[in-house]
Amino acid sequence: MQILKTLILTIMLLVPTACSLPPERPVKESELMPLFKAFEFEESPEEILAVLNKEGEATIPAQWRGRYYWIKILVTSKGLVVEYYLRKAPEATEATEATEEE
Repeated sequence: MQILKTLILTIMLLVPTACSLPPERPVKESELMPLFKAFEFEESPEEILAVLNKEGEATIPAQWRGRYYWIKILVTSKGLVVEYYLRKAPEATEATEATEEE
């Protein structure tokens, strides 16, 4: 029974540390500019900076040469780590479809 209590206590202590933490130093807009030159983002650089400086990571939808991607940005002590993944094209909304029919 003591082992079970110790295991539960250990898990309770480790789970909160797995959450995102703010970076040690704030990310600067100049660090994001190469990404903004390569990809088209729906969000502004300021919005992305705010999330990165608060959470330490962000996953953002982007577009490059007609293809849709998820861009995952992680802030580490060594700088930004950027990963990208293909995603499906967003579905057309009813408003977009109505405009196309006219």
